Amino acid sequence: MATTQTVTSTEAAALAGQIRVAVPEHSLRSDLRAVSIVWRRELIRFRRDRLRTITSLIQPLLFLLVLGTGLSSLARGSMPPGVSFKAFIYPGVLAMSVMFTAIFSAASIVWDREFGFLREMLVAPVSRSAIVIGKCLGGATIATFQGIVMLALAGLADVPYDPVLMITLVGELLLLAFALTAFGVMMAARITQFQAFMALTQMLVMPLFFLSGALYPLTGLPAWLSVLTRIDPLTYVVGPMRHAVFSHLSISATAQQALSPGITWGGWVVPAGLSLGIVAAMGLGMMGVAIVTFSKPE
Repeated sequence: MATTQTVTSTEAAALAGQIRVAVPEHSLRSDLRAVSIVWRRELIRFRRDRLRTITSLIQPLLFLLVLGTGLSSLARGSMPPGVSFKAFIYPGVLAMSVMFTAIFSAASIVWDREFGFLREMLVAPVSRSAIVIGKCLGGATIATFQGIVMLALAGLADVPYDPVLMITLVGELLLLAFALTAFGVMMAARITQFQAFMALTQMLVMPLFFLSGALYPLTGLPAWLSVLTRIDPLTYVVGPMRHAVFSHLSISATAQQALSPGITWGGWVVPAGLSLGIVAAMGLGMMGVAIVTFSKPE
């Protein structure tokens, strides 16, 4: 018996010496592959969830068709000729269609954490920054697609299908989608319960929308409200989008200045390029915070 145990132990030791676990070396190529896989996973999940695609468009359509049509009679006296109230709120509706999808796409992180799939992703031989970047790019792609669907309905808001205007709006929607997805991922990196994440996002989404100037011009506001609109990241996208839309409408310069005065800091009008740069910086900053949070051991 002792001899058998000795032989078995010797064979086991020899076999253990021969077995090697092959772990791929960490490289830039593996990180890029991980980004691509996470990005494609987000697209596949969205494609299979058709109900999510439909429901995320209901609220923007309600604002455009119901609210826009219902308030047109009240706003008719304040709107210059050639501009409808639906055209005025259309940039805000575009931002809304992107906002909901972008922020809620980060909920998959909390969901994966609860069911253990996120842990399997985090122990993979890739940097955790690749996972965060893939999540941000996937959510931004999905949200931009939702915005393009609303963009195809521009005719309902009396907005022309000008190619330059459409390309400009798509680029601005993509930037907004990236920033909002990064914001959602940053929150999801710190929240462990799905219900808590949904409650927090529901609390933040509508204030972000209403403070962006989507439904009203940013002039003549009380001081406290003016400050809140300037710290809202949506403001710095809705403003340039509205300016782009109005520049393609047949209205006077005075009317355009009244309805789309731009974002001001102490009387200085912030250029559209700087506004979009601020949004990009916010998105990159929030993605960086998410990467640092994910890099900490759980």
